[in-house]
Amino acid sequence: MDWGLVKQLFVPFKEQARPMKQGNWYIVYLYLDDKTDRLVASSKSNKFLNNDHLSIEKYDEVDILVTHITDKGANAIINGKHKGLIYLEDIFEDIRTGDRLKAHVKKIREDNKVDLVLQAPGYRSIEPNANYLLEELQAAGGFLPFHDKTDPEVIKNELGLSKKSFKKAVGSLYKDKQIIIKEDGIELVS
Repeated sequence: MDWGLVKQLFVPFKEQARPMKQGNWYIVYLYLDDKTDRLVASSKSNKFLNNDHLSIEKYDEVDILVTHITDKGANAIINGKHKGLIYLEDIFEDIRTGDRLKAHVKKIREDNKVDLVLQAPGYRSIEPNANYLLEELQAAGGFLPFHDKTDPEVIKNELGLSKKSFKKAVGSLYKDKQIIIKEDGIELVS
């Protein structure tokens, strides 16, 4: 592999998750080979991750590296140590393999599998989402045509929020008397 240094990085065939092709890029784990005492790489990152003894807890903010997208969601490396998954229904923005993001631990299952979300779960996300919605309202001239009857897909596509997060943010802004809720949308209080 070309990794920006004069000497190329060796990735043995047995360490390639799929046959590598010239011109493509890959996420690899670097390690010192016991037999040759050389630095080598592996694209089979799961074998270097360990969920047996987790150093994270529910609701923790973590750094993730998206390793690949499947029909279930986005697989990720958490803090360079553990593996986790962001389910498709919890993804409200465009993410790709190789993205480095902040995420939150939504749930740790009995078998130590980790469910992640990109927004802080529960009440922790209300304030950031309310601030975001306030900014969107200001950018749109003080009115957004979204309300509690708006299709969840429209809210997801236009605002990047789940309908539940949208409704919590609207509730927070309404409670703080920053918006007026109308039949056809929400409006900033002048």
